[in-house]
Amino acid sequence: MQIPEDLRYTENHEWVRTEGDGAVTVGISEYAQDALGDIVYVDLPDVGRSVEAGESIAEVESTKSVNDVYAPISGVVATVNEPLMDAPELVNTDPFGAGWFVTITPADGENLEALMDAVAYTAFTEE
Repeated sequence: MQIPEDLRYTENHEWVRTEGDGAVTVGISEYAQDALGDIVYVDLPDVGRSVEAGESIAEVESTKSVNDVYAPISGVVATVNEPLMDAPELVNTDPFGAGWFVTITPADGENLEALMDAVAYTAFTEE
């Protein structure tokens, strides 16, 4: 299982990557997409929506279940990955690349250091 070292992770299996402009990109881990099975539908939030850490920001429907994707930090949704609407399987085939969900502009004072690094996330998934 792939767990990139340059990302941060949540206990709900979202990953977070800091971009050069200060925004963060959010997706779900390989562990999560594998547990979900074949993803057949993704519902994304509106651009400009304010979100609180822990709040549901997207919905993923797979052949097994329907699950929420949660905001790892508070902020404003800056962009959404519109290609997922027509090709939700990108979450399965490229969870750390083309399968991302949203970018969020963090609220003042938001700190990604509270999220798990790759070592901690690896240990978490092995529990």
